[in-house]
Amino acid sequence: MISLLCYLNEPNLGKKKVVVTGAPGTGKTSIIQGLEQKGFYCFHEIIRDMTSKAKTEGKTDTFVSNPLVFVEDAMQFNKDLLSGRTEHYLESLKLNEPMSFFDRGIPDVLAYMDFFNQKYDRDFEKACEDYRYTSVFILPPWKEIYISDNERLETYAEAEKIHEALEQTYVHYGYKPIMVPKTPVGQRIDFILESLNA
Repeated sequence: MISLLCYLNEPNLGKKKVVVTGAPGTGKTSIIQGLEQKGFYCFHEIIRDMTSKAKTEGKTDTFVSNPLVFVEDAMQFNKDLLSGRTEHYLESLKLNEPMSFFDRGIPDVLAYMDFFNQKYDRDFEKACEDYRYTSVFILPPWKEIYISDNERLETYAEAEKIHEALEQTYVHYGYKPIMVPKTPVGQRIDFILESLNA
């Protein structure tokens, strides 16, 4: 088993910033919770709370895949999301932690906007260029565990396409995403930690 002590005792490690991303329903939350239980500092996803709030305040009862239909200003919603993810990144730099995990990263914002054919200005691209992560792990779509709910609005077919958008976006910004195998949560966490420790 890989533990936090491996990283605390490793010399000249520096601060690692690790993204765990993937389409909806791929198991990110379970992995982040498992990493926290092992003592790692994790930044949680903010989109679910924002989507729930937007749906509550929205003027439509239609069940659709794009949460932006619930808001009057879709661009502001995306700017708020970008700001929140950037704040997480900057906060990680202030922590006395050798490594931080992020449930989704800044490029996720652009990937979703591309998927929904939404335009964005240079500020979105600059954020991806300026705030760099150490490693990116992508969880592939996994039909057997996929469940939609009030905040996870995408169909499984859409989730597959979002996966492609995420992978393409991270590659575009110079990352080499590591695909996490479809295994039990504990094994997936071990895979991530072993890859980081390699």
